[in-house]
Amino acid sequence: MTSDSGSPTILYSEEGHVALLTLNRPDRLNAFTTPMVQLWAELLERAEADSNIRAVVVTGAGRAFCTGGDTQEMGASESNTPLTIKRRLTDGVQRIPLQLERMVKPVIAAVNGLAIGAGMDLALMCDVRFAADNAKMAESYARIGLVPGAGGAWFLPRLVGTAKALELFWSAENIDASEALRLGLVNQVHPGDELLQRTMDFAQRVASAPPLAVQLIKRTVYESVRLDLRASLDLVSSHMTIVRNSEDHAEALAALKEKREGSYRGR
Repeated sequence: MTSDSGSPTILYSEEGHVALLTLNRPDRLNAFTTPMVQLWAELLERAEADSNIRAVVVTGAGRAFCTGGDTQEMGASESNTPLTIKRRLTDGVQRIPLQLERMVKPVIAAVNGLAIGAGMDLALMCDVRFAADNAKMAESYARIGLVPGAGGAWFLPRLVGTAKALELFWSAENIDASEALRLGLVNQVHPGDELLQRTMDFAQRVASAPPLAVQLIKRTVYESVRLDLRASLDLVSSHMTIVRNSEDHAEALAALKEKREGSYRGR
């Protein structure tokens, strides 16, 4: 699956225990096509299945993270019947949030520029987001008479609350990096030329921790959002029995006592 220039639409590389996915249609501001989304889902599955990979970073080439679906491709569709539109979503971009929900490994977005419409939603569905100081985000659907089809209506209220989410959807206003940080849409803001390195440094730090604990912390946090206190505590007590008897934990304790870096096998 290549771009108009003949390059892969998504680049995949590895640095230590971190996989880096780079959306690679800079001439189209990384707007995604159906084949590109299919490749995206496949690469996420590849990273999840690779025991050497412990964290994933997603970013964009050029001046955009992602500007949503490619309007040229959508306009060229031979069929826009209601059933075709629904299937295009369920078999297309909606595969990404469902794939990310299944992933136990941390996924971190490096929002290097524009993140518009579904592009903003694709950033929000990552576990953590770092942004360049010149990044801009917008839930732009209302501008063109659409609804958030990639999962933004689920993710955004959980980050900023229902009323603020509705304001952002209805106004479709651009959000700069400092406002995104204030609202909790991103975790950190860095100069553009430092963003990817800062994000990779964080990902490497996460990847250096005992992987089983990292993965179960992620699972516990997400499940706890949906559970009452008693159920959450019951879940974490079960997870504790697993990690307390793991080789990761034993190695971490030994490394702490010997004042050295741990060596974790992962799963």
